[in-house]
Amino acid sequence: MNSQQSKKTGLFFGSYNPIHIGHLIVGEYMVENSDLDEVWYVVSPQNPLKEKKTLLADHHRLAMVDLAIEDDPRLSSCNIEFKMPRPSYTIDTLTYLQEKYPDHKFILISGTDIFPTFHKWKNYQEILKQYQLYIYQRPGYDPGDYASHSSIRFFEAPLMEISASFIRQSVKSGKDIKYMLPEKVYRYIREMHFYE
Repeated sequence: MNSQQSKKTGLFFGSYNPIHIGHLIVGEYMVENSDLDEVWYVVSPQNPLKEKKTLLADHHRLAMVDLAIEDDPRLSSCNIEFKMPRPSYTIDTLTYLQEKYPDHKFILISGTDIFPTFHKWKNYQEILKQYQLYIYQRPGYDPGDYASHSSIRFFEAPLMEISASFIRQSVKSGKDIKYMLPEKVYRYIREMHFYE
């Protein structure tokens, strides 16, 4: 890559409470099957549209992301939102990152499950005007009017119907979920007695 070219960086926002193999499959899929050079897992401190009570401390969720991706140089964690006013809004994070890393072209990675509430996002039209969105399919979510939007590209990533809430509930019920998590994350959760 010559220095004139900007680095294409996919931003994959999430609570990662905890990060699981579904998140890793999407990140790897996007690096391998799109024009992205890398993917940053942006750990959100608090989603304005989500309940906070089940959320582990920020530094634990970031530590689990770091453990999950430490052997893959194409994937990175990003804790930029920990330093921003809360609740954090995607448009503010994008603006901040673009100023901080002018040599990067940032692209938003998300599932089709954002579409029912996307119109509630702060300045969502501005996001669509200034940034591209790389969207992977989630069963049961229809892109509707966004299906043909010029800023949105759709990808057929493998569907992993694993949710962090299912993992938390399983741990609480004493069920084993070791194949749903990267091994180091699984060990971390067990050692710290999270979600029990």
